[in-house]
This record gives sequence, C-alpha cells and structure tokens, in this order.
Amino acid sequence: MCGIAGIVKFDRLPIEPQLLKNLSNSLHLRGPDDFGFLAWSGTAPVKISHNPDHLQNCWLSLVHCRLSILDLSEAGSQPMVTPDGRYSIVFNGEIYNYLELQTELKSLGYTFNSHSDTEVLLTAYSHWGMQTLNRLVGMFAFAVLDTHTRKLFLARDFFGIKPLYYAYFDNNFAFASEIKTLLEIPGISPQANPQRIYDYLRFGLTDFGGETLFADIYQLPAAHYLEVSLDSPEEVKPVRYWQVNLSDRLEISFTEAAEQLRDLFLDNVRLHLRSDVPVGAALSGGIDSSSIVMAMRYLEPGIDIHTFTYIADDTRLNEEQWADIVGKAANCIMHKIQPTATDLVADLNHLIHVQDQPFGSTSIYAQHRVFQLAQSAGIKVMLDGQGADELLGGYRPYLAARLASLIRQGKFVKASEFLQKASSFPDMNKLTLLIAGGEFLLPDYLKAPARLLVGKELTPPWLNIAWFAERDVKFYSIIQHHKSDILREELHQSLENSLLPLLRYEDRNSMAYSIESRVPFLTPALANFIFSLPEEFIIAKNGTSKAIFRQAMRGIVPDFILDRKDKIGFATPEQSWLKTLRPWVENALNSETANQIPALNLPQVKAEWQAVIDGKSTFDFRIWRWVNLIRWVEHFNVTFDD
Repeated sequence: MCGIAGIVKFDRLPIEPQLLKNLSNSLHLRGPDDFGFLAWSGTAPVKISHNPDHLQNCWLSLVHCRLSILDLSEAGSQPMVTPDGRYSIVFNGEIYNYLELQTELKSLGYTFNSHSDTEVLLTAYSHWGMQTLNRLVGMFAFAVLDTHTRKLFLARDFFGIKPLYYAYFDNNFAFASEIKTLLEIPGISPQANPQRIYDYLRFGLTDFGGETLFADIYQLPAAHYLEVSLDSPEEVKPVRYWQVNLSDRLEISFTEAAEQLRDLFLDNVRLHLRSDVPVGAALSGGIDSSSIVMAMRYLEPGIDIHTFTYIADDTRLNEEQWADIVGKAANCIMHKIQPTATDLVADLNHLIHVQDQPFGSTSIYAQHRVFQLAQSAGIKVMLDGQGADELLGGYRPYLAARLASLIRQGKFVKASEFLQKASSFPDMNKLTLLIAGGEFLLPDYLKAPARLLVGKELTPPWLNIAWFAERDVKFYSIIQHHKSDILREELHQSLENSLLPLLRYEDRNSMAYSIESRVPFLTPALANFIFSLPEEFIIAKNGTSKAIFRQAMRGIVPDFILDRKDKIGFATPEQSWLKTLRPWVENALNSETANQIPALNLPQVKAEWQAVIDGKSTFDFRIWRWVNLIRWVEHFNVTFDD
C-alpha cells in the first residue's frame, strides 16, 4: 500500500527536482516508511535514487512512497526494475495471490530477490504483459515503464479499490494516487467540472466514469488500463479489461449456493489476512463487518483481533450492542470512538483536504475517526465490509428494484406478497416502496414529471439552472431503463458507479492514517458467482436482503446478527449535528466563497436552510452537500469558468 505518481514531458524539457519533492511530500501519509524516485531520459538506463537532486535532465520520472506491509526489507523498495533493466514499476495496493503467482513463475524459470508482491507483479507483467491483470486477486493501481516499446502502462483494479488519477497538461502527461498531488503541477488547474458539480449537488454522486469534479483531472475507471506512448502526446482512451458477467446463470439450489458462497468468502478472507504486520477490522455490528471478524476468528483461532467501532451519540443510530455481541463471540480486543458535532468542526478542514472531492454525508467523518483510532492502536492493516451491500442488495432502494423486477416479469401475486412483507421493515412503508419501484418501471420521458410530483425534481430551485444549462449540463434521473431483471441490473450499476465513491472515502480515510484497508467482498470470483444467482437468492420473497449470504454464514456468525432487519452502518446524527452547528453552517452560507459559486442559487439555499431550522421543511442530505461544496471550493481554490 503506497502512493505513486509520474510525469512524462513530451516537450522533453527536464523535470525540476523540486517538483518531484513536492509530489512525494503530498503522498507522504500514503507511504511514510520509504520513498524513491526513478528518472529516464529516453536513451540511457533508468536511474533510481532517494534524492531527486541526483536525477537531473530527465523528461520522465516515477515517484513512490511506501507503506511497508509485505517484505519490510529494502528488497521490497520501489521503484523496482527488472534485472535486464527493461521494465520498471511503481505500485500501490496488494496482490493477495502473489505466492501462488510466484510459484507459477518459478516453474517458468524466474528467480526472486525479495518476498514482496511488487516483485511478483513486475515479473508477471514482464512475462504475460497486460494479460497479467486477469490473473490477479487484489487491489491495485500501478504504472509500468517499458523502455523497449517506449510506453507507460497504467492499470487500476477490478472494482477501483485503489485510486489512479491522470491529466494532460501543456502537451504533457502526469498521474498520481491523489488529486491534490496533480494540483502540485504547474499547468493543471483546479477548474470545476459543471456536469459533475450538478451530479454531486443533486444526487450526491462522485467518482463514477472517467471524470472528476475537476475539469482538467480524470480518473482511470475501475477495471481499465491506459497505455501511453512516450513519443506521442496524443490523448488515449482507457481500455476495459474485465467486467462482471451478467449472462451466466447457475442452475443451483439455495443450499448449494450458500455452501459455495461460504467457501468463496472464507477463501477471500484467508487471502486478505496475508501480511507481515498486524491486521485489525472495522466492526459496525452489521452483517458484513461481523462476518469478516467472525471469519477471521474461524480461520485463525489463535491470533489477536483488534476491532474498531464507531459509536453514535443517538440511540436510534447506535449499534454498540451488536458490535459487542460479535466482539465477545470472536474474543476481540475492542476499541470504540464516539465523535461529536464539535469534533466534526475541528476536523472538517483536514477531512476535506484528505478526501480531495466533496463527499455525501458526515458518515464519512465517522469512518475517518475509526481509522484514526486504529492508528493509535498501532494497526497498519484493516479489513472492512465495503462492497457487500452493492453485491447483495443491502440498501433499502434495492427492495424497490426487486419489487419492480417482479412486476416487470408479470409475477403480480408474488409482487403483492413482496410489497406486503417488505413494507413492514424499519424505515419502510408501502407508499415509499411503490413510488420508488415505480421509477424503475416508468419510461424515461415520464421520470422527470413523476419526480416533480413527489418533490424530487431534477432541477430544484436552489440550483442555478441557467448556469448549468449554458454549459450543456444534462439533467437526468440516475435510475435508468432496465429490462426484466431490474434488481440484477441495478446491482450491476451500483457496482460500477455507486461503489467508487465509497471506496474513495475508505481509501482516503485509511491512508490519512497510513493504514491499508482491505475489502474481502470485492474479488471477481465472488462477484461473478453472486451475479449468476437468481434474484430471489439475493433478496428473498419476504424482502430479506443478503438472503444467500446470511445462510452461508450460519454457524460462523451469531444468529442474532444474521437475523437483523434494520440497516444503519456508519450513520451519524447528521440532522441534529447540523442544527447544533447552526452558526458554522450559516458562516459557510454567508461566506465570500459561497457568493462566488455560480452553481448555487444562494438566496434560495439560505431560505431552505431557514425553513429547516424553523421546522417548516424536512431535512435531507442537500444541506450537507451545499456546505461541503462551499468548503471544498474554498480549500482547493476551485475556479469556475466565469
């Protein structure tokens, strides 16, 4: 787990050593244990040094900051070069099946000088090229320099667990693990992207596709690679190398499927426990994190397991009792944190700096504090349950998608029974479920007027619609047209779009405290298996989410956890927090920065905030998005085109 960056100067002007130092400094928290620089002038062999002042007159450079997890010795340092000098790599992430790959490569005649997964990845690429990608089990973002073909190959893992951003500027090219690192480079501006500003303000969406909220900065999408010719400044498009197979369907019983899922999940956890440093786990008390902790104990009966839990100061959101049940069952060393609204204000500037882009809610802060707690306990690797909800229908809106599937397939009796049972769940009722399900079934041209009728218009009055329209921003429903398997298709869309911001939050929050966060649910084998199952295995006929996974974990996870029907997660008492922080919110809304953001209709924003304070309007996440956007613009000096 590390931070990486690189620059290619197509103009062949030398890269200033001070710029390389700036890039390294900006990535320091991602890799505090070591750092290194590689330089190439296009003719002589590559040079590697800890001091960029020793790398003069180069027009290509790679930067690496190391968080040592596997092979803590100098042998695992980066940038790393093959013995023949042809290939060089900077790598961020972990290859969990590196031992199996190493064995295969040894049988082909290769030898190894370290016990690191980096050397295995570099050797594998030198042998198989881009075909290496589909052999990997892990999370990764890496760049390989090939001095023979004079190309730079960049790749990002299957789900986008590890970040990789890039930019073309002044006919040159740069990449980095973080946006703030690219903003260190002269010629890359903090210009706002109007479409992504709309997507965030209206829907809370970030990190999907190849664009970011910065117009000049792109992200390499999950499961894509990018091949840059070092002799051509032409912009190239990312290429997809993997995607979930939606056409496969298994003819299998529920019991057989649960047994296979159990084996796949336990194998994932086993691989994710590979480390030369202690491993802990985030524990909310929900099904996903509880399953990871109990699987850790099942697989490793003798190890110490440190768990880290956020405790909400609102009894309706407090999951401490469930976390305690799991902690006791797994004989864990438990650590807990209970942040307050005052803590949020004190830490917000740091959190905005860490996250690079705005985030959807203050639940991100709760997660942030959990990783801070883990660092204080000396933990460098954490396992977390991200991705399970997107794979297994864990969020409430997926109930609506399942209802819509039954209706679209003409199974009206089953749909009626499903509506009756699912609407009895906490925070759910028949009207809400019917309205949400209806949006999946409506033709696209009716979605906008339907949203208006229920108070969820695409162009709310607090947006400056004229400004967006002048920039050809598309106002659209995030729920797109589906065929018959609406739930399956919605889960697929979530996996490709909604999951990325959650992984960004996780990655930034963990790396801010130099912790490697691992997500055992997210492997191609597990995802392909789940998507091959019938929809009723995912959400049962009575509305129970994660039905197949709950069954798979029987006998490992306490039944009291597996039988939970509520859904909380890292929810914070955001409404009460913001009301408590009224002076701070109003300071942001009345700031000079707020007045300079053309995307907001600021008078309407202030009026709606006052209506919420007066109890005349309902609270929702739009308020946090306003304030977060303002503070983000202020922190990164974001500019708008007028």
